[in-house]
Amino acid sequence: MISPPDQDDSYRSQPVRGVRWIYTALGLVLTGIGIVGAFVPLLPTTIFLILAASCFARSSPRLERWLLDHPRFGPGLRAWRNEGAVSRRAKIMACIGMSVGYGLFALGSRPGPLLAAAVAVFMLGSAAYVVSRPEPRPKPDV
Repeated sequence: MISPPDQDDSYRSQPVRGVRWIYTALGLVLTGIGIVGAFVPLLPTTIFLILAASCFARSSPRLERWLLDHPRFGPGLRAWRNEGAVSRRAKIMACIGMSVGYGLFALGSRPGPLLAAAVAVFMLGSAAYVVSRPEPRPKPDV
């Protein structure tokens, strides 16, 4: 017996054409922002590329594969996707970037004590999350 469309899981897993287009467009925008972030200090790269890979997973296997196989960005994205892992170097760079960003924020905008404390708590929470992620497991020698 064939199940009706509202009960068939494969039917629900296929995004509607318009939704796939939206995911592809959003993935391309996020990839662009991530690439710009690789060259612009204090603009994060990794989070935008993680989100882009997620969008491409729902819309374009070809673009997803391109991003995951990219020589510079692919290893970190695969480690995040497979293990929820962040490399030690990425953790250090993220913490340095957040510290520099907070310093520039504090010096440039001279926030009141409440705003300064709120931003500091947010940055410290973000840093704690990044640092708490496991490091990628070494690849076994074959």
